[in-house]
Amino acid sequence: MDKDTVFGAIDSKYEELKKALEGDDLEQIRELTLELHAMVHPAEISGRTEKTVADYVLDYMMQGHQNEIVPRETWDTDLHYAGSKTVPICWQFWHIYRIEDLVSNILMANGQQIFNEEWKRKIGSSVTDTGNALEPDELAAWSKNINVEELRNYIITVGKNTRRILSGLTLEQIKSMVPEEWVMRILEEGGVTTDFRSVWLLVFWGRLTIGGMILTPMTSHHMMHLPTSVEHILKCGV
Repeated sequence: MDKDTVFGAIDSKYEELKKALEGDDLEQIRELTLELHAMVHPAEISGRTEKTVADYVLDYMMQGHQNEIVPRETWDTDLHYAGSKTVPICWQFWHIYRIEDLVSNILMANGQQIFNEEWKRKIGSSVTDTGNALEPDELAAWSKNINVEELRNYIITVGKNTRRILSGLTLEQIKSMVPEEWVMRILEEGGVTTDFRSVWLLVFWGRLTIGGMILTPMTSHHMMHLPTSVEHILKCGV
């Protein structure tokens, strides 16, 4: 993978979307949102013919590398709110898509998250939250039980559903913040815990408009985490 070209194209599209969200052209916002979403998600989700940065990392994980340890993220914005600065590769996907599931379905759509007890059982996760507060030893134990085939199925299911939600947003919704009770549902439904390293996410999301959520949990958040795995894979010579 030509990392610089791929990352540069994503950064450029992000800036386009960020600027568009300052205006009122719904069709432009929708088009750029779906384009950027496609660039940072597995190609199967959007129907792209060429593989993405997410495919690059996902394929590597599926080849038996789920427990390899990588830096948690490229930005240090919230590392002081994290249980560990290093994580298994499979945690990156768990964390990214639990957040996408929670934010898209509960905060954007005021609906039901996809994750439930059946998904928990199939994936083999010992937690239901985003995993922010897990310590290194907890992460090691957690990752060994993860069924990556089912985690991949969850990723694809969440991503496709998100695109449906994004396609249906109105300009009024995009410009609006969400009610506090929607935010608190995430805690009530086990999406975060009461640990300060987890619950702070509710404060962060609660301050965003839905347009801000498009920029962060739906798109740029993926690029906080995936690049560290890309660097690891490149160093391994894959």
